[in-house]
Amino acid sequence: MDGGITVQEKEMFDLTIIGGGPAGLYSTFYAGMRDLKVKLVEYNKELGGKILFYPEKIIWDVGGMPPTTGRKLIDQLVEQATTFNPTICLNEHIVRMVREPDNTYTLINEQGEVHYTRAVMLASGHGIPVMQKLEIEGADRYEVSNLHYTVTQMDIFANKRVLISGGGNAAVDWANELANISKEVVVCHRRNEFGGHEKNVEQMRSVTKIHTPYQIKELHGVGSAIEAVTLAHCDTGEQRQIEVDAVIVNHGMKLDGCFLIEAGLELEEDGFLRVSACMETSQPGIFAAGDVTRHEGKLQLISGAFVEGATAVNGVKQFLDPKADKQAYVSSHNEKFKKKNEQLKQEKQAQLMN
Repeated sequence: MDGGITVQEKEMFDLTIIGGGPAGLYSTFYAGMRDLKVKLVEYNKELGGKILFYPEKIIWDVGGMPPTTGRKLIDQLVEQATTFNPTICLNEHIVRMVREPDNTYTLINEQGEVHYTRAVMLASGHGIPVMQKLEIEGADRYEVSNLHYTVTQMDIFANKRVLISGGGNAAVDWANELANISKEVVVCHRRNEFGGHEKNVEQMRSVTKIHTPYQIKELHGVGSAIEAVTLAHCDTGEQRQIEVDAVIVNHGMKLDGCFLIEAGLELEEDGFLRVSACMETSQPGIFAAGDVTRHEGKLQLISGAFVEGATAVNGVKQFLDPKADKQAYVSSHNEKFKKKNEQLKQEKQAQLMN
């Protein structure tokens, strides 16, 4: 896989992490604690993963952290991830992994650029974090005004008639949040049942108008703004039109499992990666963490992604060096943080003096 690149020009990393969400970001930090030369590769132009789609939502269930917005959590995770100066690559879509004769890996992106690594961690979540768009001719022209695929600012929907298309957790959560500030919230879903948490779905049913099983058939607008939407019954084809000021579409994210299959990785029936107790996949040297995995005792929390990330990094360390300690020395007694701790103390003293 040299492709004209000489050995001298190659930069080999101990670990390359694919995915810059919570699992990937925390793993990047922890890899630094384990003295690994680490690179993080993210598909989007910004780190944060799925949290980018709910930056204003309040997150309560990260241990030891007061309730905080998704945006603030991302900022804190990125700051932590960069503690040991990792290499970070944005806007790169890895499409192929090749295991070389020397058991290292070559990762190839969509543009044909390559990354060289001794081990890989997959932290790509449910897939490429890009929302599935409406497959309706001309829909893209409304994206500049009132067709949305995520909610970054709740207040822009204040006192408006909002249609939400989708039935997962995000769609249900947005419906409940917007019901507090919008003039009217209408939800359409192509199935009769919603995939959100039961209590949230129950709340949504009490505060919104629901059309099931219906899907968006046509958008009606003047210029770049949608003024009405035609919904079609998924079984009978019966149509109804509703007037709107804004449309939010949440039809899930693109899944990107092709290169996982090509790499020979074993998947569960639902398409997620099968991993061992140390988060190693079916291929030696390829580990995984976060939403991309399924295993007994799986915890679907951000905190769970942190644990899996640290476990995977420890697995990588021992894969590369079987004599290495099973885990990093805790940060409170770790010499790696001695200078950083002194710096923090000095900054705190300076603040007190001011």
